[in-house]
Amino acid sequence: MTKPRISATQWIGISMVLGIALGYLFPAADHPGLAAAEKATSAVFLRMIKSLIVPLLFSTLIVGIAGHGDDMKKVGRLAFRSILYFEVVTTLALAVGLFAVNLIKPGVGVNLAVASADKGAEFAKTEVTFNGVIEHMVPQSFFDAAAHNEVLQIVFFSILFAVALSRVQGKPKQVMLDFCESLSEVMFKFVGIVMAFAPFGIGAAIATTVGASGLGVLKNLFILVGTLYGALITFVLLVLLPIALAARIPLRAFWSQVKEPWLIAFSTASSEAALPLAMQSLEKFGLPKRIIAFVLPTGYSFNLDGSTLYLAVASVFAAQAGGIPMTIGQQLLMMLTLMLTSKGVAAVPRASLVILSGALAMFGLPLQAVAVILGVDALMDMARTSINLLGNCLATAVMARWEGEFPAHPVHADGTVG
Repeated sequence: MTKPRISATQWIGISMVLGIALGYLFPAADHPGLAAAEKATSAVFLRMIKSLIVPLLFSTLIVGIAGHGDDMKKVGRLAFRSILYFEVVTTLALAVGLFAVNLIKPGVGVNLAVASADKGAEFAKTEVTFNGVIEHMVPQSFFDAAAHNEVLQIVFFSILFAVALSRVQGKPKQVMLDFCESLSEVMFKFVGIVMAFAPFGIGAAIATTVGASGLGVLKNLFILVGTLYGALITFVLLVLLPIALAARIPLRAFWSQVKEPWLIAFSTASSEAALPLAMQSLEKFGLPKRIIAFVLPTGYSFNLDGSTLYLAVASVFAAQAGGIPMTIGQQLLMMLTLMLTSKGVAAVPRASLVILSGALAMFGLPLQAVAVILGVDALMDMARTSINLLGNCLATAVMARWEGEFPAHPVHADGTVG
């Protein structure tokens, strides 16, 4: 009788538990050498992941658009439907966040006097405008965009490149398509190699967080963290689940494929870390490459459900903590501003805090709230990033259904069909 193998998802779960124990038993202040090794291990894993994003995105988008004879009307229709879906769902995320923060009022009673406004001002210096985001979508150089892992710029360039390639006939087109198909196959094997290192990188990332902040990070501002987690769970149950049911997505098969990239997104708090495996998992599920390659990376800029909900909670929390009453009209105006300025900034470090600080400064709310939120931002970042990933995977499946290209027999993670 053969022993049951431990799956990759189980190894990740084990590594998270071991990482928490390691961080708690050997705090960074007492064991700086171990903390440095943990941080380096985590950084190596994230660097390995980031190194494969550009070639994977470029090759799959080219093959998906130019390799299957899609006319540009078909590509434009997918783009329109995706953006429409993204805007509806992110608006619902804002509504859920607003309702939760006004119901629970986590900011009431928080003392901002002990916090420094300098932290908030540090993030507020990074000005983000809607016009700037639109301009930022277009790369000055493909190689510069690739060097900085600018996902949206890579998508923009790849789509134009694929459109141009679809107009080429004969040998030049076939040579380029063969190259991109070969590159795509190699990069998916690359993903498999990197994922073998995932338990070490993820365990180290969790150990670094707990070792630096202690388990106290799980207690500080418990009401704020609890409000966010509760709102995110509500969003999944009241928005994402009904969408999945309406689109006739087989939930068990879908979750079996998505749970591993979801765990990676949660444990590393990095959307980029989960992107390659999410693309691979959705392809195994049976979704077409052209839809995965377009919807998933585009969603990382336009469909940040978790981050959008977080911004709603955090901005009103700042007003409550500062004792500044805001009418529903003022809150809705601030939400509209946040929804517009949060597009396309996923690659900015601490992007949500940058957007939040800019909004607080714009509406005259206390920047000290950012310093308070920083104490538990690691925990909240894990939650919002994992929901960003889940929402984008679902969006990809919904678009496949809408386009009439959803698989007749979806594949579970264990290889079973149906």
